[in-house]
This record gives sequence, C-alpha cells and structure tokens, in this order.
Amino acid sequence: MRNFGLIGKTLQHSFSKQFFTEKFKNENIQAQYDLFELNDINEFSHLTKEIEFSGLNVTIPYKEQIIPFLDEIDPTAKAIGAVNTIKFCHSNGTQSLCGYNTDIIGFTDSLLPDLKPYHKKALILGTGGASKAIQYSLQQLGIDTIFVSRTKKEDILCYEDINKDILSDHLLIINCSPAGMFPNIDSAPNIPYNLLTNKHYLFDLVYNPENTLFCQLGKEHGAITKNGLDMLYGQAVASWKIWNK
Repeated sequence: MRNFGLIGKTLQHSFSKQFFTEKFKNENIQAQYDLFELNDINEFSHLTKEIEFSGLNVTIPYKEQIIPFLDEIDPTAKAIGAVNTIKFCHSNGTQSLCGYNTDIIGFTDSLLPDLKPYHKKALILGTGGASKAIQYSLQQLGIDTIFVSRTKKEDILCYEDINKDILSDHLLIINCSPAGMFPNIDSAPNIPYNLLTNKHYLFDLVYNPENTLFCQLGKEHGAITKNGLDMLYGQAVASWKIWNK
C-alpha cells in the first residue's frame, strides 16, 4: 500500500482526498490518500517519520515554508519559489525529498480556453505561495502582472488602490487569496465589482464552493468567470505523473 496525502493548515475545504480515492478505486491502484493538517510546518518532519510516503501535495500556507525541508527542488519550482508537490525517493535505506510545482500546469491548462487576445494585463489578488505560480504562468504567456494585497508595499497595490483606470487596463483578475473559501462562503476580495465589464475574466483558485461570491459578482456584471476545480484536477494529474516517473 503506497501512501500519499495533502498537508496544509486547514483542509476541510479540500477535494483532493475524494479525487485520489476515486482514482485509486477506479484504476485498482493499491494506494491511499489522506489529509494531514499541520498547525506548524515544523510538524512535517515528525509526520514523515511516522508514515512512509510516496508523495505529498502541499497547500496553504506551506508552499513556501516547505522548501527548507527538501533535498532537491525542480528548476521550475525553484524559479517560482513555491512547491505544491513532493516526491519521496527511497534508495538503499535512504530517503530524499524533491519538490515540484504542478499548480502552473493546472492553472495554465484551465485558463487558456477562455483567454482572449485583449487579456494582456492581470491583477493577482493575494501574495501567498499559489500567487507565485500564477505570476510565473502568466509571465510565460506574455501577460503583465501586478499583485494586490491588503497591505500596500513596493510594487504591490492594496485593494483601495483599484479604481476604474486600473480595472479598464487589467482585464484579467486572478483570486489567489482564500477569500470565499468554505466555510467562509459569504466573503470575496474587496474590488469594485460594479466597474467590471463583459471583457473581464475572473479566475478564482477557490473551488469550494463551486460558485464563489467572487465569481457570482463577476457574472452579475457580464464577466467571464471560472473557479479552481479544473486547476485542482490538472495539478493532481500532473502530481500523479511525477510520483510515478
């Protein structure tokens, strides 16, 4: 029995266990996938001593904090500065951990079908580990990006800065924050939704609930909207390929 799982701080929103459990059952794979909530990243070392893993996924807020615990980092994950997939390699009684980032694969594949030529600039809401993969992906697509945070910093806007001029110039808006994630489904990033148009494309990395308030408010003003479910499946499939190569 091979062991896989997801580490994060709060995982009640996650569909990863359901996805992999169904995959293992349908494909008759002798493996299990579990959720491991860690109050602190330093609990990671104890977890890996208790269980012999083949692979782990990493989510909020540990995609950056996990890096010092790894023996190797894939060049793409290193360039991004965040890891969401860990492969455990065992050889001659020695274990080594290698970090990858499959968020970029899941996001890009999910984003592209609805992307238009006029989506040349993007606002990235949130500055956590996931946002780094999103910025990297958008830059690879030739799309200019700027981060938005609750606190204004150098080269980072705060939500109060977003006005009509900024929104008319940035037609792609990616929510990388946990705003609106189950169970806090009545919240959404604080942007002026009344200034959105049918040329705006709102992509929410949150997938639980399926129809987030961010997407609902976008739809009300004619924007293209998409949640993070396809991205989740895409990065999960990419993780499985890494664990088995």
